[in-house]
Amino acid sequence: MGKVKSYAALQSDTPLESYDIERRKLNPEDVNIEILYCGVCHSDIHMARNEWNNSSIYPMVPGHEIIGVVKEVGRGVTKFKMGDAVGVGVYVDSCEKCGNCNSGKDHYCERGIVLTYNSYEYDSKKITYGGYSKSIVVKENYVINLPKEMNMEKAAPLLCAGITTYSPLRHFDINSTHKVGIAGLGGLGHMGLKFASSFGAEVVVFSTSDSKKQEALDMGAKHFVNIKNPKDVANHVNSCDYILDTVSANRDMAQVFSFLKTDGLIMIVGLPMEPLSISSFSLIDKRKGIVGSSIGSIGETQEMIDYCHEKNIYPEIEVIPITKINEAFERTINKDVRYRFVIDMSSL
Repeated sequence: MGKVKSYAALQSDTPLESYDIERRKLNPEDVNIEILYCGVCHSDIHMARNEWNNSSIYPMVPGHEIIGVVKEVGRGVTKFKMGDAVGVGVYVDSCEKCGNCNSGKDHYCERGIVLTYNSYEYDSKKITYGGYSKSIVVKENYVINLPKEMNMEKAAPLLCAGITTYSPLRHFDINSTHKVGIAGLGGLGHMGLKFASSFGAEVVVFSTSDSKKQEALDMGAKHFVNIKNPKDVANHVNSCDYILDTVSANRDMAQVFSFLKTDGLIMIVGLPMEPLSISSFSLIDKRKGIVGSSIGSIGETQEMIDYCHEKNIYPEIEVIPITKINEAFERTINKDVRYRFVIDMSSL
């Protein structure tokens, strides 16, 4: 395939910089995609800086919220043709043989999925490189079709932030009979709010910043709670059927549990760097529970994209050139973004 321009982390403590990578030759089942936009996920920062269990592989090209156009297809490809608008999310392969893969839960592949970046291909053991690049080669079964007239730059964060929040809400069939709390109103939280509201739920946003109150209400929340305000907190104790917890920091989990009613459930999608401290007393009080959820299957991701197009649901974004990526990392850490950065890859 030849050299492809990208931006890469060459080690954990240096800024991302221009770097040429080698993409694999087109296999019969592969699609070659020209990347137009790529979202910036907080996990890109954790990975680039080796903040998760020393799991980072260098050189690393981050990016798993990829939007682009098909520019070449393998001879066995049947789902896509040149010129199609497409997306690629968090993973690019699974074993396609295990119980989970055969039951529509390929994102929980028992062999382990091949991540879009910072992973190894099953057979060749070559490193995967992500979307901070000019193009990517992906098996057609892991490519998402974008409906015509979909806003391409705004669609990018749907491939991670969107599906990560859509999947647990759909799994538990959130609807108009439920009161749903959204913990944290960032890149994930604001998508969870939009989805839960669109499903008919009564939504309450739990935040530490009053500055986000009006935005939360504008996006569909019925209530806004500053968890530092005792009066706000008291009004919503024992009230939620579910809480979608999007926060990526350790904090007082007993307070989060206090907002659940009997048989209520916390859905964890945030990824703090330190283990959460959870008391058994929080669980046995009113038979409350906690469950994790990771992204969503390819089929579910396609369903989510189609739903967003139909309902006109998009993330709030700020488009940047690739030269601003290191600044964007710092601004993301400092919560100086409403609500997701998207890279215009024509700037590379």
